[in-house]
Amino acid sequence: MKGNDVFDILKYPLATEKAVRAIEAENTLIFAVAKAATKSQIKWAIEKEYKVKVSNVRTLNDMKGIKKAYIRLDPSTLAVDVTSKLGLI
Repeated sequence: MKGNDVFDILKYPLATEKAVRAIEAENTLIFAVAKAATKSQIKWAIEKEYKVKVSNVRTLNDMKGIKKAYIRLDPSTLAVDVTSKLGLI
């Protein structure tokens, strides 16, 4: 990672059918992130940018070469509120 800027870590939120289900059922956001981003950097970036409390972060490198971060938010914050600010749903 060249810097600790939020936008060096977070690329874009995913708005697929599976992502929308995760938002509603599991209070989880799904973002495409930089390949070199660590879980702690992703947690820091989400908390700084969206002013929410993150419960845990899981990552996945898919077959297309995209690194996805599954970010579960604290129950006190709803993922639907964050995505409505982003204009996803």
